[in-house]
Amino acid sequence: MLRYLTAGESHGPQLTAIIEGVPSGLKIAEEEINADLARRQGGYGRGGRMQIEKDVVEILSGVRWGETIGSPVTLCVKNRDWVNWKEKMSPYEVHRDDKIRVTRSRPGHADLPGAMKYNQRDVRNILERASARETAVRVAVGAVARAFLVEFGVTVCGFVVELGGIKAQRPKLPLDKLRGLVAKSELFTFDQDAEERMKALIDQSREAGDTVGGIIEVAVAGAPPGLGSHVQWDRKLDARLAMALMSVQAIKGVEIGLGFEMARRPGSQVHDEIYYDSTRIIEGDSTGFYRKTNNAGGIEGGITNGEELLVRAAMKPIPTLYKPLKSVDMQSKEQFEATVERSDICAVAAASVVAEAVVAIEIANAFLEKLGGDSMVEIRRNYDGYIDYLRSF
Repeated sequence: MLRYLTAGESHGPQLTAIIEGVPSGLKIAEEEINADLARRQGGYGRGGRMQIEKDVVEILSGVRWGETIGSPVTLCVKNRDWVNWKEKMSPYEVHRDDKIRVTRSRPGHADLPGAMKYNQRDVRNILERASARETAVRVAVGAVARAFLVEFGVTVCGFVVELGGIKAQRPKLPLDKLRGLVAKSELFTFDQDAEERMKALIDQSREAGDTVGGIIEVAVAGAPPGLGSHVQWDRKLDARLAMALMSVQAIKGVEIGLGFEMARRPGSQVHDEIYYDSTRIIEGDSTGFYRKTNNAGGIEGGITNGEELLVRAAMKPIPTLYKPLKSVDMQSKEQFEATVERSDICAVAAASVVAEAVVAIEIANAFLEKLGGDSMVEIRRNYDGYIDYLRSF
């Protein structure tokens, strides 16, 4: 299995991830990880923190001469802003300063429930770890997962399909071509007309001191049938994807394929009929079975069925508003207008990069569970054997 943990605070010295289960022989390039980190920092509507940070990865273990060696991979992303927070975020008792404690919790953040749970009278001890800054190192982990998937022809792409109620229309293009369109967009979408209206809405929200949310879609092409399982609740791939996406800060809903729209339609307009064409095997598909529709989003019974995998996530508007909401001071119990920390007006585009990363991690994990081995050579042999089996099914 592919497992990882992250550590670090928003204004601490660095963010760190340790990944266990990466097979040996996988080529890892820092510049490819850094390209994803740069994408995460982009997007129209970002705030001041992105002017300070320029995220780059350091590979501290598990890679030698550009290839993984089978041991845990350690990734580090330094926080440039740490230089201004060395004493405020110091691990040493000598730097304690109770005068800078934060007692004013902000609506929509982890501040108050986190302070209650961990018995903290300084909200700084909660908001630093709860911050979406943590996603920088998760994007780095996702880049490693993507490097693995690319070796087997699997493409993962995240994009914005809706922002503040403005919907983008997806063109009928292969996913690799779609990825190129998204890369040229300031909002990581593929509909230029919709993008202009989205940007205008962000500008209006900035002037009003408000924020904007949206919907992200992540598509996966090339994943073979059989990833995931129906036999236990925690092995179902759709459940694991939902958990991974819901773990991303500000994500409040997830759907696969048609998702909630399925509940509004009769079964005859929902389920994907199955067809068979033996020539598809000759043309390179792993199996002759196919569907003319993809309402299931590429997953049936918790298992990939060979169609494009489609998962969407709903991101709430950033809860830090420049027109502050009301809250209560934890210490004095007096009501006040919530503290404004440096924030974005809209981070949906950036969240699409994070969503792409966590989906890539889960697909890579399911891939290793099904076809795993300790080296890329062994996994390639297992994969080739499985594809041959599917073609004969």
